[in-house]
Parts: sequence; C-alpha cells; structure tokens
Amino acid sequence: MGWFEAAFLGLVQGLTEFIPVSSSAHLRIVGDLFGWEDPGAAFTAIIQIGTELAVLIYFRKDIARIIRSWVGSLLHRDRPRDADARMGWLIIIGSIPIIVLGLLLQDQIETTFRDLRIVAIALVLFSLILYAADRMSSGKLELSDLTPRHGLAYGFAQALALIPGVSRSGGTITAGRFLGYSRSAAARYSFLLAIPAVLGSGLYQVQQSLDGGIEWGPTLLATVISFAVGYVVIAWLLRYLDRGSFTPFVVYRVVLGLLILVLVGTGVLDPNSGA
Repeated sequence: MGWFEAAFLGLVQGLTEFIPVSSSAHLRIVGDLFGWEDPGAAFTAIIQIGTELAVLIYFRKDIARIIRSWVGSLLHRDRPRDADARMGWLIIIGSIPIIVLGLLLQDQIETTFRDLRIVAIALVLFSLILYAADRMSSGKLELSDLTPRHGLAYGFAQALALIPGVSRSGGTITAGRFLGYSRSAAARYSFLLAIPAVLGSGLYQVQQSLDGGIEWGPTLLATVISFAVGYVVIAWLLRYLDRGSFTPFVVYRVVLGLLILVLVGTGVLDPNSGA
C-alpha cells in the first residue's frame, strides 16, 4: 500500500466513521473504484483506532467521570449508584453482542461480508430503516432514561455493523430512534458504546499483525489522519443533530448502494475482490 493511498483511506475513515454511512463500506468501495487492492479487514480495524482516539479525547471529561464513578461503585458497593456509574455498566452491557458475534463470525467478516453486493444491499436497506426510525421516533428520551434492556438493544444494533454497509453509528442511532431517544442522545451513546468494540477489535488486529501482513508506515499515517478528521466530524455532527435530520445521509446511502449494484452488474467492479 502506498503512502498516498493510505492517507486517502485515512481521510475517508475520518469522514465516514461517525455519520451513518458506514466507514467500512467506504473503505471497501474506494479501493475498487480507484483500482487499489482491498485494504482488508485488519487495516480497517486498525485505522479505526484513530477515530476512537478522537472520541476518547472529545469526550475525555465524560469518560473520565464515568470510569471514576464505575470503579467507585465496585469499591464501595454500599453507596448508591449514580448516573455515571450506571452509564459504565450500560456501556459494558451494550458491548456484549458485538464482542460475542465478532468472535463467532470472524471468518465471515474477513471474507463473505465484504462482497460488494452485500455491502450495496446493506447500504440501501438500512438507510430505509434509519429513515423510518427517524420519522417515527418520539425523540423524548435522553441518556438519563437509558435502561439495561435498551442498552442491550443498542448493542445488537451495533453488532449489525459487522456487515460493511450497515454502519456502526447508523445501526445504533436507528435503534435509539426506534426506542424513542433524541437524535443527539442516540448519537452520544453510539459514540461511547463504540469505544470498547472498536479499540478491542483494533488492538486484536495489531497483535495478529505483529508478525507481518500489514505495512505499518502507511497504516499509522492513515490512523493519524483518521483521528484528526474524525475529531472535527464529531464536533460538526453533534451541532448538526440539534437541528438537522438524517435524511441527507439516507439519500446518499441509497444512491451509493444503487450505483454499486449497477457497477457490479455491468462488470465494472468485481464483487468478490475483497472477499
């Protein structure tokens, strides 16, 4: 992988990780459109560490408070559990589905799920589900209303993002909207919930790649770029959700998914080049 290619993919990762359009789908598609070799699931997982570091820094005060309260709840069980300690437990509960399914479906994640036809169908189908959820939601619930049952529902929705095209943020935000949460509350929990899954997956791939298989220079460059761009996108998205809807993202996903199906159907793209 060349340096320019890695830098461009890092830019794509940073731009698409937090908006509901599926960063993994874009990384999968971009390589084929430009005639580049598919970067692979390992590269994708590692550079996502960059965007998660952006989450850690952007929400550093919230995360530090949650960790401090959660640890305190373990050390002092006689104390009433406050909202931050409760959020710590809800993040753990919501992380269970993607950890379990990620381990069980590891082979499919790296092969079958990267078929461009599956990616395209996921882009279109889940965009329509997101549109329905956004339109139907009461939007009255906030993070203070989150329950373990809702946290687990968010977690299963996040696990759908193991299929490129679904979108981790898109899946969790869709679940949140169906459950009646506001756009900003659904997005904030989506960011927090992704931290254990993405960092765990990325660090696992780092460990697996230590004996070769990854070009570390370009990969680290892509990770740094994804961090910088992702930080800006987080700030923009949270401001946008105070007044905007998900409709522009829905339209974009449908157009992109249909375009991929046309390009695959006409032989321009090989659907299995990354599988």
